[in-house]
Amino acid sequence: MQRALKLASWIDSFTGKLGVGVSWLTVLMILIGAYNSIVRYTGRFFGWNLSSNMYLELQWYLFSLIFLLGAAHALRQNSHVRVDVLYDRFSAKVRAWIDLVGSIIFLIPFSALTLWFSWPAVADSWSRLEGSPDPGGLPRYPIKSVILIAFVLLIVQAVSEVIHQIAFLRGEEDRKEAEGIRL
Repeated sequence: MQRALKLASWIDSFTGKLGVGVSWLTVLMILIGAYNSIVRYTGRFFGWNLSSNMYLELQWYLFSLIFLLGAAHALRQNSHVRVDVLYDRFSAKVRAWIDLVGSIIFLIPFSALTLWFSWPAVADSWSRLEGSPDPGGLPRYPIKSVILIAFVLLIVQAVSEVIHQIAFLRGEEDRKEAEGIRL
């Protein structure tokens, strides 16, 4: 179990660093949005076209990166939305069992199916070097590839969560660690 916990710790560390990096994309997205808004209205005042579809699409792409690549980090931090009406009333062991079973029966298979069904669309996008239909837009194939990366990361983090839940249920880790509250 110690090897598995070491692997889980490495996964958690990687996911944590990725989460911090992805969080900086939020600042970049806000700056691009502010710039685009300012130059659009400034350009209208002077009669110039300083804005571009590229800036709008770049904002969308950054939001997509934040959402997709942040999912594994949210799982690591136990920040996913869930219906807590009953969950919080259960004991730590029952919550660990719910998380373990949910990861094995729902999260990992759902992520694997998403990879399976997304692959053809991503491959098609790459084969055509799909671009935006809007003038001045960005290529679409790189951002579609992030779907695959995101769900691989989600599966890897789910494996870490499964390891932590098993370790907790075996008494080898405390609940704080098993619940994903790891820095």
